[in-house]
Amino acid sequence: MTRLLVRDLDPEINLALKRQAAKHGRSAEAEHREILKHALLGPKKKSFALVLASMPNVGDDKDFERIDDSDFK
Repeated sequence: MTRLLVRDLDPEINLALKRQAAKHGRSAEAEHREILKHALLGPKKKSFALVLASMPNVGDDKDFERIDDSDFK
């Protein structure tokens, strides 16, 4: 594993990191690793097709019909 040293960190950021770590029940160092992991690797993105397929089947086709509103200009 590679080591990472962060210097000149604002005390306010350090305190926020420690508080967040305590909320998650881990050390500040472990919290830092999680933050970096999420920020740099993030969640894997789903394809548009997977997002569409995961949508619930609600309503009928007639609920989504386009209404001709050209007379209401």
